[in-house]
Amino acid sequence: MPNLHQLWSSFESWILDLPSQKLNPLIAQLHRFIRIFYALIKDVLNGQISLHAMSLVYTTMLSVVPMLALSFSVLKAFNVQDQFTPMLYAFLEPMGDKGLEIHNQVLGFVDNIDVKVLGVFGFLMLFYTVISLVQKIERAFNSIWYAPQLRSLGERFSHYLSVILVGPVLVVAAISVTASTMSSSVVQTLAEIEPLGSLILLLTKLTPFLMVIAAFSFFYTMMPNTKVNAKSALFGGVIAGTTWQASSLVFTTFMVNSAKYDAIYSGFAVGILLLIWLYMNWLILLLGSSIAFYHQHGNHISRIDPEDAASEMLEKAGLDIMRYVAIQYESKGSPVSQSELEGYHQIPSVLSRKIIDKFLANGLLLLAGEKSDQLVPGRSTDKISVASIFKALRQNEIDKLLPISVSPEVEALVSKMNSELYLGIEHISLRELLQDQ
Repeated sequence: MPNLHQLWSSFESWILDLPSQKLNPLIAQLHRFIRIFYALIKDVLNGQISLHAMSLVYTTMLSVVPMLALSFSVLKAFNVQDQFTPMLYAFLEPMGDKGLEIHNQVLGFVDNIDVKVLGVFGFLMLFYTVISLVQKIERAFNSIWYAPQLRSLGERFSHYLSVILVGPVLVVAAISVTASTMSSSVVQTLAEIEPLGSLILLLTKLTPFLMVIAAFSFFYTMMPNTKVNAKSALFGGVIAGTTWQASSLVFTTFMVNSAKYDAIYSGFAVGILLLIWLYMNWLILLLGSSIAFYHQHGNHISRIDPEDAASEMLEKAGLDIMRYVAIQYESKGSPVSQSELEGYHQIPSVLSRKIIDKFLANGLLLLAGEKSDQLVPGRSTDKISVASIFKALRQNEIDKLLPISVSPEVEALVSKMNSELYLGIEHISLRELLQDQ
């Protein structure tokens, strides 16, 4: 009879290994969902997402008042600031009376901020505090998506302004349009007709929930410094939004039974409970981003750890990627999208991107297309030797080697081995690999 270890190994193999035969569509979707959930559990146990959430809680406490002050200053220009305050209260509502207390205090701090009194330096520090929060959010998302940590200065400026200044205006505009639509005479007339009346009532109750999902999906699309599929962002937004609604109910129940915290911590109880609520929110937001990542990059869920990938595997995959790009370009005259290449091999997408970046850095591949997200050979395929491909794949690894001191005999042997390897394949061009095709 199999023991627990064998049963777990079989279950893990079913999750991580490619199916030997095509699965039923329903079973395939269930298998995909379990794979995502399995990868999510590993991320939670790893602890990095939790660390990012705790870091964001600290930064939020420092920057929430300056951020609201900037947002309210923009909303006041449109005279719609009063429509934004219910959203702040809705976020703090699960904290009950303490949430109302925090809501009133925060708005009091915001009203007390006078830009004229602050001066230029004070205003710049206020703005920097807000920017640091958005930048830390971006870093957390980039870490989950294995994306480059920093956008260009222009991109960061436009993205951050969109989140800080334009975002609240769009949210208020969406609320106003929804409210005016629901109160229009046409909708009111339709509401008197069943079953349309019940559907409109249900939609009215679901509107806040749908807006939470839309906000989460917007974050997953906007924040990572990489291209996020809208379907994957929505998938993560639905799960994270649903989880957020459920956690609100759980936290509300927790608050009802939190009288003992007032007795123990006295005046500090409000702050402690706020920290717990903020941590839960950031954790849910980041876990939803992780779900969206695994939905888009299912091949990342594998036995291969991107940090422990064998050099031989990268070289084989890299040579095959160059061959595939060359075939598509020479036979069809069409470039290959990076997303297509990421799904070409069943290896984590971060490794595919690592290979592509090496080829781009060495001029073996060039970016093409209107959005610069497609690839073509960097030069004629008869001018690209197989040796140059191997050198490009190994170059960054060689640069990272520590300058260790070895015996002259070993140094000479390794140099001879590398020279003979490159010499043996120097005469083989990439075009020769396409002859069979």
